[in-house]
Amino acid sequence: MIVARLENDVLRVDDRHREMVRLADGLDGRQLLSIDAQWRALACLRRFGQRLRELDSVDVRAVGTNTFRAADNASGFIEQAEQALGHPIDIISGVEEARLIYLGVARSRHSDDERRLVVDIGGGSTELILGKALETGRMNSFYMGCVSTSRRFFPDGKLSDKAMDAAETSVRQELEPVDNFYLQDHWDTALGASGTIKAAARIAFENGWCEEEGVVSKSALKQMKKALLAAGRLDKLELKGLDDDRRPVFPGGIAILRAVFGALGIDSMQVASGALREGLLYDLVGRIRHEDVREYSVQALAKRSGVDADQAARVRETALQMYRMVAADWKLGDVSLEQMLDWAAELHEVGKMVAFNQHHKHGEYIIRNANLHGFSQQEQSLLAALVRAHRRKFPTDAFKSVPARWTRQAIRLAILLRLAVTLNRGRSDVQLPEIGINGSKSTVTLALPEDWLEFHPLTRADLVSEAEYLAAVNYKLVVSQ
Repeated sequence: MIVARLENDVLRVDDRHREMVRLADGLDGRQLLSIDAQWRALACLRRFGQRLRELDSVDVRAVGTNTFRAADNASGFIEQAEQALGHPIDIISGVEEARLIYLGVARSRHSDDERRLVVDIGGGSTELILGKALETGRMNSFYMGCVSTSRRFFPDGKLSDKAMDAAETSVRQELEPVDNFYLQDHWDTALGASGTIKAAARIAFENGWCEEEGVVSKSALKQMKKALLAAGRLDKLELKGLDDDRRPVFPGGIAILRAVFGALGIDSMQVASGALREGLLYDLVGRIRHEDVREYSVQALAKRSGVDADQAARVRETALQMYRMVAADWKLGDVSLEQMLDWAAELHEVGKMVAFNQHHKHGEYIIRNANLHGFSQQEQSLLAALVRAHRRKFPTDAFKSVPARWTRQAIRLAILLRLAVTLNRGRSDVQLPEIGINGSKSTVTLALPEDWLEFHPLTRADLVSEAEYLAAVNYKLVVSQ
């Protein structure tokens, strides 16, 4: 956890707290998170929550990474985790994790000219990123980390040459499909982030295997492997600079790092001072300053998909107009909900790039599976559900993956989007009449001029059909004139 203040465009750290929970160690063979691991995590989050309790949630960003992505029981646990912390927790994809890691690393560097390779070895995943200045290029996230690799290849604490070779070979196999993209002709400087690489650099320096502090060399990694094999067992391993809390996951981390060095032709790697947490801070600053990368992701997807920008703008304007009218009554005050409606309106026809028929379903699939930088998995699920629900029968199943804290509001956002699409079905630049809308617990009252509906019989018919669709989710649509 890092707490910082923004002063003159520079983040000043006020507080920092670190605990080794090793959540990935709690995943069993069925990909279920153990009760013990959950309790460890919840206890840690309660302690963090005490420090963050007085902060507004718009100023806090908490994320779950690979273990949350992998655990089949993550959805139930995350509700408890959010209560313990006192703030929402976003589950982010591997690619989004890589983007944030690179942002944290890039902000800690002072050179904009160098082409960088960034490597981050976490508990359950490893990220590779190419970039220059603040811009990322190629990014990949692999389901292998220091915890999972140590558990798989060194489960009993025995450190053998055979197990180490098997671990390194497994990593090389994971890297093989993409290692060509990360070879040395694509970068000038190799940078390592997070615990495993920082620990390796500290051990290399304190044991005299690297003369320069904050550097890991290929030869130093060879010495670390020798030390591991000479010890024979984890409980007999003695290395200057190796912390006790790092010891259980050190063999897996070194196996990954050695394999990465070998596969990508790395001779030396510098340790970066920034990583995921710093990236989150700078990403949060961007959101506060309305420089939200999610906005650029939506615009880029709309452009790539050939979305009719004029129609999207019409639907967006109508949807947001109605949103502001019912926000108080429907408890839609969360600014993130207004953003989601905005983006759903912009992307509601994205599925037409596949086909007009069933384009709401195609759109849901595209959004749910796209790499949308800046979005958490929960946000993408909400956005996908809204696009899926913008026409035809109301798909209640599409909202099952939406976090419980948003479920009721998500259905109400979908109703607003559906009505905006219906009212703008003519795809005309002629301005709509003055619209009034009221929302109660289970009723939506739409006010339109009587003479306008008389001259728009198709819209009248569409609203009659819409009333039938909304009845499926226990909402009554009333059109008053």
